[in-house]
Amino acid sequence: YLGADTPETVHPDKPVECYGPEASAANRTLVEGKRVQLETDISDRDKYGRLLRYVSVDGQDVSATLIREGYAYVYSRKPDVARLKTYAALERAAKEQRVGLWADCHK
Repeated sequence: YLGADTPETVHPDKPVECYGPEASAANRTLVEGKRVQLETDISDRDKYGRLLRYVSVDGQDVSATLIREGYAYVYSRKPDVARLKTYAALERAAKEQRVGLWADCHK
């Protein structure tokens, strides 16, 4: 997803990171079995050939939800920064409120 990065759970060279399983479960709840809407920013794909998209379900921005609820960090990748200010504000609020990974992983 554009704009968000969740802790690792399946990387072949890295251990499962703090709050990774919780983030994966939250993402599944948001999108699994649902019709998603994809929106582009500037870039179409990353260097690995993966689609770069903002993902929404029923008008709900999934990255924003994951960041606001403390399941994801903001991840900015120029030139795809249309929602960076919004996401950064959500992350600041999650940090201040010590929500999710900000409570459990950043003590």
